[in-house]
Amino acid sequence: MSDFDELQGVIQRHAERRQAEVRACETFLQALYHALRSASGPGLPLNNVTLEFTPDPSGRLRPTPTGGFHAAWLRLGLCEVLVRVRRLDGAFQGEYGEGGVFRLDSTGEDDLLRLARRILRDVTATYAGEHHDSSLSRLN
Repeated sequence: MSDFDELQGVIQRHAERRQAEVRACETFLQALYHALRSASGPGLPLNNVTLEFTPDPSGRLRPTPTGGFHAAWLRLGLCEVLVRVRRLDGAFQGEYGEGGVFRLDSTGEDDLLRLARRILRDVTATYAGEHHDSSLSRLN
C-alpha cells in the first residue's frame, strides 16, 4: 500500500468521527448565537446578531482533522467577532476576539448565557481600549 493510499484510508475510516465533531461544534456555535441574542434578558432579544460559519483561518488541512477548530463570525451590531471552537476531552474549548478563551464542560442555557455575556463584555472592553497587551505596548 502506498503512502497516498494509506492517507485516503485513514481519512475514510475516521470520516464519521470527524463529521460528528463538526455537527457538535456547529451546534455549539448556533447555541452561542442564540445565547447572544438573548443575553440582554427575557423579552429583550438582540435582533442585530448574526452567525456566519467560516473555515477556520488557522486551519491548514481540509477536512478538519479530529480535534481541530471550527469557526464562525458572529456579527454583533457594528462589529464582528471570530469564534473558534473544538471538542477536547468531552468539553468545548474555544477562542474569540482578541485573546478571549473559554472551556465549557456543560452547555446548558445558563452556561451559554454566561459565556455570551462575557464575550460581549470583552469585546466592549477591547473597543474601549481597556485591554492592553504588554507585548504590543512596548516600543522596542
